[in-house]
Amino acid sequence: MKLPKSYYNIVSFVGTIIAGMSLFMIILFSIVGYFYQDTSSYLGLFIFIIIPGFLLIGLIIIPIGMMIEVKRRKKRELEYIKKGWPVIDLNVSRYRNAILIFGVGTIVLFILSSIGSYEAFHYTESVEFCGTLCHDVMEPEYVAYQNSPHARVACVECHVGNGADWYMRSKLSGLRQVYAVLTDDFERPIGTPIHDLRPARETCEECHWPEKFYARNLRQTKHFLTDSLNTQWDISLQMKIGPEQSALGLSEGIHWHINPKVKIDFIPKRENRKDIPWVKYTNLETGEVTIYEDEENALSEKKMAAAVERNMDCMDCHNRPSHHYYTPQEFIDQALISGEIPKDLPFIKKVAMDLFIDPYDTKDTAIYTIKTYTKEFYAENMPEISRTRAADIDKAIEGITEKFSENIFPEMMVSWDEYDSHIGHKTYNGCFRCHDDNHKSEDGKVISKDCNICHTIVLQGKPGEEQFTSVADALDFVHPKELEEGWEEDLCTECHRYLY
Repeated sequence: MKLPKSYYNIVSFVGTIIAGMSLFMIILFSIVGYFYQDTSSYLGLFIFIIIPGFLLIGLIIIPIGMMIEVKRRKKRELEYIKKGWPVIDLNVSRYRNAILIFGVGTIVLFILSSIGSYEAFHYTESVEFCGTLCHDVMEPEYVAYQNSPHARVACVECHVGNGADWYMRSKLSGLRQVYAVLTDDFERPIGTPIHDLRPARETCEECHWPEKFYARNLRQTKHFLTDSLNTQWDISLQMKIGPEQSALGLSEGIHWHINPKVKIDFIPKRENRKDIPWVKYTNLETGEVTIYEDEENALSEKKMAAAVERNMDCMDCHNRPSHHYYTPQEFIDQALISGEIPKDLPFIKKVAMDLFIDPYDTKDTAIYTIKTYTKEFYAENMPEISRTRAADIDKAIEGITEKFSENIFPEMMVSWDEYDSHIGHKTYNGCFRCHDDNHKSEDGKVISKDCNICHTIVLQGKPGEEQFTSVADALDFVHPKELEEGWEEDLCTECHRYLY
């Protein structure tokens, strides 16, 4: 099959080889991906993005080579090249062949490009693409996401949302992030909060909306002390998410903060929003405005003049909805409850807590330390237990290591200590950023620290020895350990942030 003489040049041949090899690789990798579903996420990257790019480059090189050859032949003043536009004579077989090949090829390429673009769009929107492509950088977020309540919600549902404009923003941002990864120019850990995220009202409220959260619920938790028996301590809280009756709407309770009839604005002291010294309450029905300021942590006049008020939304409390890193107290308690760590193994809670006092430089160092320290503790302090319960000690080591791997990532410097969760007030200030009895208005109103505003204790104590009351009443909090007088006046974080 003859083609125009201008096609027969080294540049066009190279373009043909590149395009042909690219098409072959796309077909081959597509077959591999079809039959082997557990292939690497990089396979999709090559099939839908990288190799099609080379295919397009090859197809562009072919006509470029032909144009270069035409110019070269013009310079030689060959007879078949005439001045003006080229003449295409369909009675000449080589022209018919060229039109047939390039015409059919264009149609096939257009169809393949449409399918490829569609698949590339969906691939770049997939959890696999987001979580595993830049493995070292995204490993902490991806692992935490897989163990979160949103594990079946695609990343883009929250990070991008609907609409072409936010899709383009995310891809442009992605290009910057790819460059940062390639040049190793990114923060460790990744800084938060992320300022270019879509507003929560356009993402979170697609599934969760203010009118949905009315009823109160009962939260039951188990904790274990660091004594020889790993003494269990249970506590049940009635969480006042909303009022007593759902018909009362968002008139009170935790989710009152997003009541459509009120507006809460605040000014954080720093970008991380861990300190909030200024709060403004606006009643949208009456127009009443009340400003609360932290007397002990007030902003300077200069900072107030430059500050931008932020309207409180879901993310100001639920700031780690899918990427929460549990504290050692929490993830070891979870492992003891589930049986991943034998809870009847003496002092195992203390041993586990000792392991997480200091940070680790690498994951391998942590795994080695967990194994050696645990074995040495029992061998030196409880040799009888070391001999008779070696299997339980190994199981405990495995459980501690597994929970560590799900929550602490030394290479990215990611852990519970780097990413505060603003829900609650035990390990992080969370609620106490505003509810600390220090935020006062000019007329004497105070944002109260009273815990019973948000929850009441209905049960607490050791199994079989619990104190309990009805949901209409509340117990006074009893600390599992005996503490010095005056501890009630302190914030929980003053101890729980650093001690176990």
